[in-house]
Amino acid sequence: MQKITPFLWYDNQAEEAATFYVSIFDNSKIVDVARYGEGGPGPEGTAITVAFELGGQSFVALNGGPQFKFTEAVSFVINCKDQEEVDRFWDALAEGGTIQECGWLKDRYGLSWQVIPTVLSKLLGDSDPAKAGRVMGAMLQMKKIEIKDLEEAYAG
Repeated sequence: MQKITPFLWYDNQAEEAATFYVSIFDNSKIVDVARYGEGGPGPEGTAITVAFELGGQSFVALNGGPQFKFTEAVSFVINCKDQEEVDRFWDALAEGGTIQECGWLKDRYGLSWQVIPTVLSKLLGDSDPAKAGRVMGAMLQMKKIEIKDLEEAYAG
């Protein structure tokens, strides 16, 4: 069992959201669904919590009601090996969501994601400040990160 498990609060879409996320990420599954019984605070048979794994990482989704909403103060970073992965995750998570800047988006449930190619940190961390600066300038103009455009900015 992992030491720290993200616990995500949904109004009433915990099972729907977990099923959606599991459909996107490899090595993912629904592990357990705890349901309300007779006389519970929620409709009998609906999910209270949904334990699931994304890429082998454990999560729990809770149907907690409308009191709390997700904000950008917490986000999940998806480290992508190439543009194909960036495109796949971006397209899936952005559907029905809100596109933001610099590789950020909110999915249809309001959860924030950063879809980032691993090459970005290498380019931004270059010892040549001019190259790194051009990469930063290019990234700040993007919604979805385009590796080709980053590499062109890096090259000058």
